[in-house]
Amino acid sequence: MPQALAQIYLHLVFSTKGRRPFLQDNDIRDEVHKYLGGTCNNLDCPVLQVGGVADHVHILCRFGRTISVADLIKELKGESSQKIKTLGPNLGEFYWQNGYGAFSVSPSHIEELRSYIRNQEEHHRTETFQDEFRRLLTKHGIKWDERYVWD
Repeated sequence: MPQALAQIYLHLVFSTKGRRPFLQDNDIRDEVHKYLGGTCNNLDCPVLQVGGVADHVHILCRFGRTISVADLIKELKGESSQKIKTLGPNLGEFYWQNGYGAFSVSPSHIEELRSYIRNQEEHHRTETFQDEFRRLLTKHGIKWDERYVWD
């Protein structure tokens, strides 16, 4: 088979360092989400949805065939960190956490996940980021050690 064909969807989740609420301002948050989406697209990982709240982001994208998950995250965090630091005087100390979550998504769950990402503000009225992340890890059968998940 001479062609390389793939359709793999990823749900990426990562927080600001220490879960500091750097992205409280809606205009800045929207700009960050657009920038992350553009970066995904530039890396041949077409973005389907970006969202989040003041202390973390969710990205739904189709995984490209020529990049690793680790390199995708590295590029997303690196490029966006540089951009974020230029968006306001209080953002000079901005950093993303070291870790991340990357979860596979069935094509049949894409629309449900898009809605979930769009409604992050409403969702986080009743659930913290830490509880949400633990729930995602459990749902996807990932074992973790609390000592190493948060930074």
